[in-house]
Amino acid sequence: MKGFPIRRASDEVHERIDALREYFGRDLVIVGHHYQCDDVVAHVDRVGDSLELARMMDSIEARHVIFCGVHFMAESAALLARPGQRVYLPAPDASCVMSEMTPAALLEKVFDRVSAEGRRVLPLAYVNTSLAVKAVVGRHGGAVCTSANADRIMRWALENGDAVFFLPDRNLGINTAERLGLSESARALVNIRRDGEQAFLPDGVRLLLWPGCCAVHACFRPELAEAARRKDPGARILVHPECSPAMVRTSDGAGSTSYLIREAESARPGSVLYIGTESNLVHRLMVRHAGRVRIEPLTESTCSNMLKVDAESLLRTLEGIRRGDAADVRVDGAMTAPARASLQRMLDYCAR
Repeated sequence: MKGFPIRRASDEVHERIDALREYFGRDLVIVGHHYQCDDVVAHVDRVGDSLELARMMDSIEARHVIFCGVHFMAESAALLARPGQRVYLPAPDASCVMSEMTPAALLEKVFDRVSAEGRRVLPLAYVNTSLAVKAVVGRHGGAVCTSANADRIMRWALENGDAVFFLPDRNLGINTAERLGLSESARALVNIRRDGEQAFLPDGVRLLLWPGCCAVHACFRPELAEAARRKDPGARILVHPECSPAMVRTSDGAGSTSYLIREAESARPGSVLYIGTESNLVHRLMVRHAGRVRIEPLTESTCSNMLKVDAESLLRTLEGIRRGDAADVRVDGAMTAPARASLQRMLDYCAR
């Protein structure tokens, strides 16, 4: 694990967390994303990817929900929470570089321009977006998607609109379009420069892409796969679809976080997997399957915002809840209905 930042809090911190969890009992649930560090995952009641975590909220009855992840995830959890439930984010400054690439005000301007000619354009937002962006999408009849269901939701959008406006991750959009067989001539990047003044929907284009990307997955390049195959002939290369299309084409498989976990679990004993995604998850899989399957990171890549949530911040949140002064995640009332609609369209369609 050379070069990988292993974070460990003191035994006292972990003991105090355990004591407070016992104090709250069934009144508290801690959920966390797979990209969280081991120090945090050790205390999580439920762990999952973006889709799994969104689905979980409906089954959580606890009054207090601590969400160990980044801000857009906690916002979505608060949006789907039951009346009287409170959602907390241990590190309120844990943002997402990708989500910040799509300011809601700019999206409104660009969307107005690309839909001005009368074609029905359906916005499709990756879950890695702010509540304000989800509200814009919901108001215009669009939906949210995750990497696990992007194929299904994009197919729905293509069937129900003249064109789809996918944001913010162009890589996930292109990789999904290629799996659906949408030709390169039928998709285009939207021009968002100069406050979106030059944005338009070209003739014949059915998929318009916002030019955003994930910093964590941008570092995975085809030459890394080539080097891995030279080192370990016969190794399988598995990556997340936020990687570039060139990286995905070079790989042996691409899919959501849950897909990568399942592939590791079902891998043939003695096989070698190189996985291209966030390093906390990869190293957890390395330990979990040691002795049966050799798992290697394609290269080390951690999410600095995910790392802002640690055992110490989790402890501070628990102590704040006990004192009654912990700040919970609030959603703007004006945005609640349309943002919830965009998430609910995804959940309803995927439940079929």
